[in-house]
Amino acid sequence: MSLLANVPAALGAALPAEIPSPSVGVWHLGPLPIRGYALCILAGIVVAVWLTQKRLEARGHRKGIAIDISAWAVPFGIVGGRLYHLITTPQPYFGENGDPWKAFAIYEGGLGIWGAVALGAVGAWIGCRKNGVAFRDFVDAAAPGLAIAQAMGRFGNWFNNEIYGAPTDLPWRLRIYEWDTSLGRAVVDAQGNPIVKGYFHPTFLYEALWCLLLAAFLIWLGRRRPLKAGQVFAAYVMGYPVGRIVIENMRTDSANLILGQRVNTWVSILVFILGVVLWRRFGRMEQPVAPTAPKGIDGADGTDGTDATDGTDGAEDGQTAAPEDSSVEGPADGSNDTSPGVAKVDRSTQS
Repeated sequence: MSLLANVPAALGAALPAEIPSPSVGVWHLGPLPIRGYALCILAGIVVAVWLTQKRLEARGHRKGIAIDISAWAVPFGIVGGRLYHLITTPQPYFGENGDPWKAFAIYEGGLGIWGAVALGAVGAWIGCRKNGVAFRDFVDAAAPGLAIAQAMGRFGNWFNNEIYGAPTDLPWRLRIYEWDTSLGRAVVDAQGNPIVKGYFHPTFLYEALWCLLLAAFLIWLGRRRPLKAGQVFAAYVMGYPVGRIVIENMRTDSANLILGQRVNTWVSILVFILGVVLWRRFGRMEQPVAPTAPKGIDGADGTDGTDATDGTDGAEDGQTAAPEDSSVEGPADGSNDTSPGVAKVDRSTQS
């Protein structure tokens, strides 16, 4: 009994007294500034593209296809994220004593996820059209990587000493410094020591953990449940706002309000509703055409790349032969989610 009584004390001693924040967010290699925020965003993009590529390859798409599509999606997403931030938080740029040129200073922070996803989806749609990939296939493959990229991007906020909650004395409290945004570092006292602003809830970390849990759930969902194409992405659109609403109301940084609630809270509610609509709509749509594996490349199902639906080799022109089942037929409406001349097969799960 005495041993058990010592467990809480031992656990408290093992936990860190606080989570430190960087006192410097920018390093210089000669004249070149290296910013922690930018590094986190770039690292998240790299991981997201890599994971998306792996998931697309598992569906039978060629190597490098994710990079080709991301060449459209990423720039659109960055522009969209910045535009959303400028629209919802215009005061530092266009308000009293604002600096309009700072609107271009993305490296200092300020990318809204809603704008990034919305305009990034437009870029992805263009990239899919140009590369002959079904848009719903791509966004399904990209959804878990997108959530992971968001988690990694939140550590950019950690480097900038931003996105934190109310003061707390919990063992995982976050130390925040008085911050000089123009220099990208903590304000220092006369002795050169960074000035501590206080200790707060690490809401950036809460959101990062939520995004990682969401990514794991999306992967599990796609593998364990029979879904229509696009529904994994719809689950992401529904899932992220659930955590964001809670975390948004924990944050204490300044924000514009509508009816007493932060703008991002209202947007989260609308995005959740959009996710429900997408889930239902995608569930009623036909499955997109399965990609044709290049000749000599193993298929995603472990075959040698030829069509095995009817036990025969593929057609001489390299396309798969359609099975005799009358339920398998080409696209009727010529929409973006299909590619003419390729047999359509039903895929019951989305990984």
